[in-house]
Amino acid sequence: RVLKPGGRFAVSDIVHRGEMPANARANADLWCGCVSGALSDAEYKQLLVDAGFSAPTIEPTRVYGETEIRALANAAGAPEETHVATLAGSLMSASIRATKPLQS
Repeated sequence: RVLKPGGRFAVSDIVHRGEMPANARANADLWCGCVSGALSDAEYKQLLVDAGFSAPTIEPTRVYGETEIRALANAAGAPEETHVATLAGSLMSASIRATKPLQS
């Protein structure tokens, strides 16, 4: 149903604003915590457009600050201080939505 004309795409996911720092992206422990594998907001929107969806939106539901990033890093076993400053305020849970255009 999602891929048919008029279909709607809606998920909740972890998204990163801007570019993910290389040291965080390469950290296997953060992959397990859904951090380093997070798509950037621009990349997420572009992938949806490339898949034929229109009007993609990303609505933050929770932006992770230093305390949350530190907790995520600790839970994943990652060295927290290498990532806290670069990820705080840019990593977020979000609702992502888009629609398949109606065919004429």
